[in-house]
Amino acid sequence: MSIPPELCTRCKGYKRLCGLPRCPILEAFRAQVGVYLKLRGLSASGSTPPSTLVGEHGYPRVNVYYMMPVEVYGESARIYEDPVTWAGRRLGVSDIIRFRSELLSARLEVPVHEPERLYESEVGLASVSEKPVDSEAELERAPIPNLRFDGITKPLGPRAPARRIRVSGNPKLNPFVEKVIHDDLKAFHSVEELYRAGVDVYTIQRLLSLGFLGRRLRRRLVPTRWSITAVDDIISRALRRELRGKPEVQDARVYYNEYLGNRFLIVVKPGPGGFEWIEVWQPRSIWVKEAAEPIVWRVEENALGEATAVDGGFSAARLAVLEALAREGRRADVVIVREITPEYYAPLGNWHIRETVRRAMGLKPLAVNPTLGELKSVLGERIEYSPENILSKAKLLAEKRKLTDYI
Repeated sequence: MSIPPELCTRCKGYKRLCGLPRCPILEAFRAQVGVYLKLRGLSASGSTPPSTLVGEHGYPRVNVYYMMPVEVYGESARIYEDPVTWAGRRLGVSDIIRFRSELLSARLEVPVHEPERLYESEVGLASVSEKPVDSEAELERAPIPNLRFDGITKPLGPRAPARRIRVSGNPKLNPFVEKVIHDDLKAFHSVEELYRAGVDVYTIQRLLSLGFLGRRLRRRLVPTRWSITAVDDIISRALRRELRGKPEVQDARVYYNEYLGNRFLIVVKPGPGGFEWIEVWQPRSIWVKEAAEPIVWRVEENALGEATAVDGGFSAARLAVLEALAREGRRADVVIVREITPEYYAPLGNWHIRETVRRAMGLKPLAVNPTLGELKSVLGERIEYSPENILSKAKLLAEKRKLTDYI
């Protein structure tokens, strides 16, 4: 839900009339002004972390944003787009808004069926490099700090159309990435091969988005938002195939972790491999600021991966759980409860869901083989939403095993 402009006019950034702990508009604006002051006329230089975003507006002719922190070079640039480090250091919402808002976005307009343009200019290669790459951008006009904050798009720095982008450093590619770029494989085969080779999910997402994957003559640019969920889904299907026929987990376990005002409670129990996603938006959190009661969203998915809805957050969390089950070599039914509190006052993308659930699955379980009463107690201690309501919605927790299940 958007913050009403008239409320911002009355607030002026310091009365907190929207209920947020900090004004995201002012935080982003200050960071963007700092970028503007570092420019040398219409020229800018820095290292891409790497960071590139492919938009979806105007499809099939889309905007490609090549991002760099102005006058920041080498390894110092990496922190500006590094979800794993952000989660590891437990950086806050304001820190991440600042990092992203300090990235200058030089915009190129590219037809989706011509990804080779980015390859030939090395913009694409720099965007999938293992290390930050020095770059220079000549802009057509000065970037104007953008005050738009709509509760949907994640924070972006100042943007301007680029006359030219020159990659002055040398992109360093993972050998498996370089191999796949020159292969003639279907995209889903390439994604699976890269993941098995240990290439991180975020690099694979950029590879798919920038048109580096797929059959040679059919490669296309893919809007970033689409590529993120596509990669999560492709890898999840591969992990599910790997678990098919494996024994079920022996115990029911409850895991928990929280980060950036998002709480995740995961119940893993013996079962063939079904998933449930229960998302609870507390009043005054983004998108539901005017709600008097929590808003609940539920996705159900069977062991074959057939879901009742497409949800990017669910895809990110499911991948994290399947990774843990694959390491264990066992199948399970899984219920993931996500509760969003008012502390999550700006949308930051799905990366934090993936990383928070990954970390949860690596922690010691809160409970093992809990009774119904013990499970209610754990839910009540960690989640504000009524445990009874959660249990009434979670079909996988209510199901009873039949004798025929063990034959």
